[in-house]
Amino acid sequence: MAVVRRTIALCRHVAISKIPLALLVLLISSAESRKNVLLIIGDDAGFESQVYNNSVCKTPHLNALANRRGLVFRNAFTSVSSCSPSRSAILTGLPQHQNGMYGLKQNEHHFHSFDAVKSLPLLLKQHDIRTGIIGKKHVAPLQVYPFDFAYTEEHNQINQVGRNITYMKELVKKFLQESIDDPRQFFLYIAFHDPHRCGHTSPQFGSFCEKFGNGDPGMGTIPDWTPVLYKPEDVVVPYFVQDTPAARADIAAQYTTISRLDQGIGIFLEELKVAGFDKDTLVIFSSDNGIPFPSGRTNLFDPGMKEPFIVSSPYHTKRWGEVSEAFVSLVDIVPTVLDWFSIEYPSYEIYGYNKVELTGTSVLPILEKEPSSGWDTVYASHNLHEVSMYYPMRVLRTKNYKLIHNLNYKMPFPIDQDFMISPSFQDLLNRTSKGEPTNWYKTLQQYYYRPRWELYDIIKDPHEMNNLATKEKFKVVFKGLKKKLNIWQNSTNDPWICAPGGVLENRGWYPRSGVCLPMHNDLD
Repeated sequence: MAVVRRTIALCRHVAISKIPLALLVLLISSAESRKNVLLIIGDDAGFESQVYNNSVCKTPHLNALANRRGLVFRNAFTSVSSCSPSRSAILTGLPQHQNGMYGLKQNEHHFHSFDAVKSLPLLLKQHDIRTGIIGKKHVAPLQVYPFDFAYTEEHNQINQVGRNITYMKELVKKFLQESIDDPRQFFLYIAFHDPHRCGHTSPQFGSFCEKFGNGDPGMGTIPDWTPVLYKPEDVVVPYFVQDTPAARADIAAQYTTISRLDQGIGIFLEELKVAGFDKDTLVIFSSDNGIPFPSGRTNLFDPGMKEPFIVSSPYHTKRWGEVSEAFVSLVDIVPTVLDWFSIEYPSYEIYGYNKVELTGTSVLPILEKEPSSGWDTVYASHNLHEVSMYYPMRVLRTKNYKLIHNLNYKMPFPIDQDFMISPSFQDLLNRTSKGEPTNWYKTLQQYYYRPRWELYDIIKDPHEMNNLATKEKFKVVFKGLKKKLNIWQNSTNDPWICAPGGVLENRGWYPRSGVCLPMHNDLD
C-alpha cells in the first residue's frame, strides 16, 4: 500500500490511465527503490549493551538491530568529546576546529559553525531530499543546519522531544506518514537526550532523568516506556570509574535511561516498518561522545572517544550479524550518507582560501567486505565544552598507539557543571578531601594535571597509564605520529596548528598555506 501511495504521489498531476504501461512500471520500481536514511544518535551513550558485551544493561532492540540486520563496528570514535562540537562534526563531516563549532551552542556559550559551512541537511535539501530532525539539535546557525521537519529543543521542551519516547513516536509517525505522500527520498535524524545527565537542569527527575515519565507522583508518565530498574551491586563498573557505592548507584540510574533509549529505538524501527520504509532505509546508530564519567566526556582518552556504531543496510545483507575491526570516525557519517544518495561533496571555501575537503570516508564498502588494509587511524580535536573550559587537544589514534597533544597543559583539566555535581564526581572529591581510598585508577592530581604530550602503547597499555612520550625507545614512533598529526591539522585548516609554541600567520606578506612564527616561549 505504501508503494502504491508513493507511486501516486510521483504522478499526482497525471491521470494514471494515460500513463504508458512501461512508464508506470518504471514509476513503481522507482517508488520501491527510493533510498532513505535514518540516523539515530544517543546523548553521551556508551557501550552499556549486550552488543558490546555488557550482560547487565538490557538492550534487546539494539541487539536485534546489530545481530539480525546490521554490522557492528568495534573501533568507532568521535572526533570531539563534547555535545555541540560533536553534533556539528556528525552533520558536516568536518572536525570542530574546521567547521567553527568550538564549544556548546546554548546560553552563554553561544558557539556557532561558520556561515559558509555546507552541512549534510543543507546539501540534501539542495538535492531535493526531505530532511527531518527529532530531539536534540544543539547546533547553529539555522542557515547552516536547515531541516524541513524539526521538533527540537529550540521550540520544545528537550525532555519531551528527546526522552519521551511516546511523543517521539508520534513525531516519527508524522514524518513517515508525510513521506509516504511525498515522492522525495528522506533523511531523518533522531537525536535522543537519553542517557545524558540531568542533575544540573532537572534534578527532580534523578541524576540521569531516570525517573522522568516513570509514573511516580510528579514524574509524569511515558505510556510506551516500561522502566527497567537495576541494582547497584549488579552493574558493570568500567575500569575508569571508581568502584564505590555512589558510583554504582550512578551507573544503575544510567542503565535505566539506556533501557528507555533502547525501547525507543525498537518503537521507531517498528514505525519505519509499518510505513513501508524498512526495505529501503539505511539505519545508523551511534553516540555523540563518551559517557559522563571520569575520563569520559570532554576527554580524549579512549573512554571519551570510543563510540558504539551499528550500520544496517537493506541492500548490504552479506555481513549482517558480523563485527568489523575497521577504525571509523563520526566524520565518516556524512560521506556515507552522501554515498548512499550518490551525491558528490561540493568544492567550496570557508575563509576565502583553502578548499574544504572531507577527511572521512564512506563505510558502505565495509558492509560488503572487511578491508584488508587502511581503516587503521582516526583523529580527534577538542577546544572547549562550556565557554570557561578551554583545554584544546589534538589526537591521533592507531591500532597500536595513541598520541595526545594537550595545548593548554599548564592549566588544570576543567570540569563541566553537569559532571561537577554528579554523584560519581562528588564521591571522588569527598573521598580525596577526607584522605579516604577512592578505589579509582588515578588520583585527582593526575587527572587535572597532564603533560603536553601523551603517547600510549594501546596494545600493552589499553588504560593509557604509562606515558611513553619522553622515552628514548619510542622517539621514532613519537616523531612519526607527530608528523602525521601535523599533516591532518594542516589538511583541515586547524587555526591551532602552531600552538602553543608559535603564532600562525597566513595573510598579508605570508602565504595562504600559513607559517608558524616562533614565540620563543620554550614551548616550540
